Amino acid sequence: MPNRQPSRPRVSVVIPVYNCAHYIQEALESVFAQTFTDYEVFVVNDGSPDTPELEIVLAPYKERIVYIRQENHGPAAARNAAIRRARGEYVAFLDSDDTWYPQYLSCQISRLEADSLDLIYSDALLFGDSHFDGLTFMQVLPPRGSVTVEGLLTSKCSIITSGTVVRKQTIVELGGFNERHELVEDFDLWLRMAAGGYRMYYQSDVLVRHRLHAGSLAHNPIRMLEKGIAVVDEYRRSLASAEPQWFVEEFVKISQAQIDLERAKQWLRAGNYEQAIDHLQSANRYYKRRKIGLVLLGLRVAPWLVRSLLRIVYKKSIASLRFRLRLLARRCSLASR
Repeated sequence: MPNRQPSRPRVSVVIPVYNCAHYIQEALESVFAQTFTDYEVFVVNDGSPDTPELEIVLAPYKERIVYIRQENHGPAAARNAAIRRARGEYVAFLDSDDTWYPQYLSCQISRLEADSLDLIYSDALLFGDSHFDGLTFMQVLPPRGSVTVEGLLTSKCSIITSGTVVRKQTIVELGGFNERHELVEDFDLWLRMAAGGYRMYYQSDVLVRHRLHAGSLAHNPIRMLEKGIAVVDEYRRSLASAEPQWFVEEFVKISQAQIDLERAKQWLRAGNYEQAIDHLQSANRYYKRRKIGLVLLGLRVAPWLVRSLLRIVYKKSIASLRFRLRLLARRCSLASR
């Protein structure tokens, strides 16, 4: 049970929900099983189409949570709604289809305070509908060095939202999540924190269970990549007359190349080989890979044979791309939108 004293809780737990009534009970039970108990819990129903089912599931918890119901405005608005009412010194984010291990809050708060950090995130066990099942977040995306703008844009550090605890004052100072950056609003906030010099770090303890399933928004990687480019373009404009940063330009280039790969695959499935060739050529101007060159040759000589070949060649890289995007802009709770 959370601390029921009227005094200000140290932590505000924020859980946005969209079409995840079948997962929310497991998420809440993981919160109420925490060894650290000085917290309050916000569940934000962001105009979910499964509201009747959701509210049945939430009924036994009504005395233990703050329930906010609003029209659908996206995960940024849902989290901001809870942050505005949060009383805690720290905000802990949890997506409604993920869970925490019992020692999660205790370990996170201890590390955050010991190192005087503004943000801390942990490792997570991956499970569910993916070949990453059984691996950990940091095995797939090993962190290297400090959390900086360069690190975020070069994947040296990738922050999993369900494993993140942030000082509320930091979020308030930055104006909360930017509701214009749908799908990548958390990536945008981490980038603004890094650019603002806030202290951010990670610990390697596996404290979260991160669910992977077919409903993920990462199944629309083109849209997420385009949104990511928009975030970085906004950051680039904020530099004004500063010298261009190589990692900013590299992020945009690789994102565009990945968009071209995805579009090539879509055109190939549709049987439009000319368009597939155009996008593969554009992608390979960045990648300069022999395998892509061989696929292009095959498309020109025997395109009907290449469909299965392309799927084999890019199966792993596309899966890794989708996973990386999912971690940059994680909101499985809104996945079925």
